[in-house]
Amino acid sequence: MSWSRVLQTRCLLLLVHLLCFEGVPISDKTSEPPQSVDTGLHYDRYLREVIDFLEKDQHFREKLHNTDMEDIKMGKLAKELDFVSHHVRTQLDELKRQEVSRLRTLIKAKQDIEGGNAVDHQALLKQFEYLNHMNPHTFEVEDLDRLIKSATSDLENYDKERHEEFKKYEMTKEHERREHLKTLDDEGRKKEEEHYEEMKKKHADHPKVNHPGSQNQFKEVWEEADGLDPEDFDPKTFFNLHDSNGDGFFDEQELEALFTKELEKIYDPTNEEDDMVEMEEERLRMREHVMNEVDTNKDRLVSLEEFLVATKKKEFLEPDSWETLEQNQAYTDEEMLEFEEHLAQQEEDLNQRASDLQKQRDELERQQEQLNAQKVELQQVLWEVVGKHHIFTVM
Repeated sequence: MSWSRVLQTRCLLLLVHLLCFEGVPISDKTSEPPQSVDTGLHYDRYLREVIDFLEKDQHFREKLHNTDMEDIKMGKLAKELDFVSHHVRTQLDELKRQEVSRLRTLIKAKQDIEGGNAVDHQALLKQFEYLNHMNPHTFEVEDLDRLIKSATSDLENYDKERHEEFKKYEMTKEHERREHLKTLDDEGRKKEEEHYEEMKKKHADHPKVNHPGSQNQFKEVWEEADGLDPEDFDPKTFFNLHDSNGDGFFDEQELEALFTKELEKIYDPTNEEDDMVEMEEERLRMREHVMNEVDTNKDRLVSLEEFLVATKKKEFLEPDSWETLEQNQAYTDEEMLEFEEHLAQQEEDLNQRASDLQKQRDELERQQEQLNAQKVELQQVLWEVVGKHHIFTVM
């Protein structure tokens, strides 16, 4: 049983859920280890390797099994590192030395690229927050404590960062549209605006979207994806059918798979008016909504018990309508204005930089021309001296 799967059971699922989307909590079931996915953390490989070595130590596995979430967050689990076997500690020491060396190489490369520009040392040091870089040789309790807390904090912000990236994507798309309009004449602008409004209207003209996590939404999956009679819909059977790894929980990936039918009503990759980046944002919104409604212990998993309780609520039986992305603009007018001002400042800075570089180039060319002229003068003087010497020798 891997550390990541145990942590899911101990409620520290936030840390490892993205390490292993198909994680299996402790049970009597045996199954093949699931395929891990990239967390997006810049220390992802280091995190995985530390987990792999620690799970080989029997004492650490037993303590992990008996440690609750709050104790883990408070660092009590990290203290158990003192009782880990010498062999595992030696391997962890080597891992840390390699990781420190990797980070130093990256920082040196960044400094080389930036050349004479001022380096943001605080930002660089932030890259070391998940380990104690003051001791680059041995993996200690503080290193494990930092690693757990850093990964937990970073992964807690994962969805938030995805929303921010999407907002930036949408504002960039709108900015580019506006810039394109500026290049057109009045007639061209009119046609472009009409086409834009037509595409918006076509995209919004889709079948009714069921409220995510509602009885109607699940019944539609039951009928169309599972091929079962909607009159025979049974929440427990539905849960077991879609708990793809049989661990007794819906994780985020399993939940998102349940929204595919709804998303297909709104998005078609063959349609010009449908943006697949927006589809993934809609999928994220749906998953977050269901998690907020159903995941009562906030462990980022939906247990069978939580699911069955939710199916008895009014929100499940008589849900409100679901507002899709086209009804919820990702950014405000103020944010768009600030974004465009930022882009304008960036362009101004780049232009200034280009102008400075051109001036430097012109100055270098001027200096080169002076050097070439001096070289010619020296050659002429030399030839004159050589010529006079030759004449004097002949005489």
